[in-house]
Amino acid sequence: MAEERVKVGMTPAHPGEFIREEILDALGLSVSQAAGILGVRRATLSDLVNERAGVSPEMALRIEKAFGVSMDTLLRMQAWYDSHTMRRRADEIRVTRYVPGAD
Repeated sequence: MAEERVKVGMTPAHPGEFIREEILDALGLSVSQAAGILGVRRATLSDLVNERAGVSPEMALRIEKAFGVSMDTLLRMQAWYDSHTMRRRADEIRVTRYVPGAD
């Protein structure tokens, strides 16, 4: 049950950075234009590309449908980013290991 922590040495990019640089910038789209294409509020997309919110499964699917970037890839990026962020905060979380029968 115990997992050994693996240090890769890389800090994963927030999916919003990828979306901003590899989709919006590459296609010359503003946040407003891309939000219209995706059928979401400008503020919603702005929060994502400015790294104030994560990519949801629904947003990932919208991006896949509109721009051809795999939903699964975006969600894996988000999971990796979240995992890395939480590992950096691990010392702040105090939990005692449960030992069966040690009551």
